[in-house]
Amino acid sequence: MNNRPTLTELRALAAVAKHRSFRKAADELELAPSTLSHMMRDLEERIGSRLLNRTTRSVSPTQAGESLVTRLRPILANLDEALSEIDATRERPSGTLRLTASETVSMLLVRKVIPVFLERYPEMKVDLVAEPAFVDIVAEGFDAGFRLGDTVPRDMVAIRFGGPSRMLPVASPAYLKGRRIPRTPDDLAAHLCICSRTPNCRPYKWEFERHGHAMTVDVPGALTLNRTELMLDAALQGLGIAFVPERLAKPYLINRTLRALLDEWCPAYPGLCLYYPGHRQVPIGLRALIDVIRELDATLLRMDDR
Repeated sequence: MNNRPTLTELRALAAVAKHRSFRKAADELELAPSTLSHMMRDLEERIGSRLLNRTTRSVSPTQAGESLVTRLRPILANLDEALSEIDATRERPSGTLRLTASETVSMLLVRKVIPVFLERYPEMKVDLVAEPAFVDIVAEGFDAGFRLGDTVPRDMVAIRFGGPSRMLPVASPAYLKGRRIPRTPDDLAAHLCICSRTPNCRPYKWEFERHGHAMTVDVPGALTLNRTELMLDAALQGLGIAFVPERLAKPYLINRTLRALLDEWCPAYPGLCLYYPGHRQVPIGLRALIDVIRELDATLLRMDDR
């Protein structure tokens, strides 16, 4: 009897070891968690060795399982690269493109880029993960990610789009009525500010610069939110001053439901980049997405467009 594991089983084992969860690994593999669990038990029985430690709340590789997965990772990566090279020779893109971006950028992609991409390439699927924290796209199995240009790792290929951007304090006329308008960042201490937190849960400090003088302000506020869209909505409701990307606030600045503050203290910074590993063959689906972004860049993704 041939007790050798199948490629499907080895991929499944690697996924379980990566996620430390049958449910998350099953989601990645598009299997039912129970099916994945039975597959791993069958694998262990056939090869005669326990590969996973299981409890009611977690799963982790045994020493033997970790040793096997460590050897598997480069083999599976090389196999994926070889298959990508074959895929690159196809005339029509097909398959799944895995992307990661912040929630704000994900919204931009869903509204303006992905509809055009999927209409043009109906054989493609997009798996977009909105993630506030930076992730290792190679380790997490993403084809590409999106970041601000000055934060892209140096070993990645970066494609700029969208032009420069900037953060801007905004508030509603109702909030500002009867209050002194801030003229410098220090004046924010006398105001209610809508606060936010970094992905590691630390309070986000507002950064300003004018004539080469940089300032970082730990603003006061009774409300802390974790999504830019919620902060913008809170400002529209008159709950305080929000610090948001100008491109998101632009429509409300135009119709005067919000007012920009400290404009001269808010210089532009490099815009967004799509980035991907430079040592890999670029999948044909990713090349097609890059072409769509470049095509739309001049008209749809500029900072003054909504």
